[in-house]
Amino acid sequence: MSYSIITISREYGSGGREIGMKLADALGYDFYDNELVKKISIESGFTESFIREHGEYAGYTNSLLFNLSVSAMNDGTGLSMLDKLYIFQQNLISDLAEKGNCVIVGRCADFILRERDDCLNVFIHADNSFRTNRITSVYGDTSGNSEKKLIEKDKKRATYYKYYTDRQWGYSRNYHLCLDSGKLGIDNCVEIITEIVTEKT
Repeated sequence: MSYSIITISREYGSGGREIGMKLADALGYDFYDNELVKKISIESGFTESFIREHGEYAGYTNSLLFNLSVSAMNDGTGLSMLDKLYIFQQNLISDLAEKGNCVIVGRCADFILRERDDCLNVFIHADNSFRTNRITSVYGDTSGNSEKKLIEKDKKRATYYKYYTDRQWGYSRNYHLCLDSGKLGIDNCVEIITEIVTEKT
């Protein structure tokens, strides 16, 4: 069995998206990140801005507040708008996985596809210095609040992930491979993952 699907979970500012893009290019796989947003928007009717804001981020860094906010968004059907969005994402990610040969970034894809033997789940992380520098140099954030922003983004991702998977975001046992992009470098991370995929193939 070869790895026809790679999921990339990542800390904010760690370069996970860039690694995913370069990996897909190296392997000749389809790449899904912003493309997922567009597909989900078309199928669900949610706006792209709503999906970007709520598709993998909790509205709060506090789990209790997030749980309360989800309950408050219930429209009487038993499902909140965020629950419905998650279901659309879950279904779409499962459908894309069935087609094979793809790299999927974020959106709990590692959990959604956890029972597939052909899926390699990767987590990308780095120290705060590397990430804050990247937020400034690559993302163009000159607000001076880079470190605060990355802490908040990670907490929101962790809260969202915990709510929908009941698992700890970033915990090594939830992934097949964890890489420090700050120590290894973006291109070396791509090379390591590529070697694992091609060797198994």
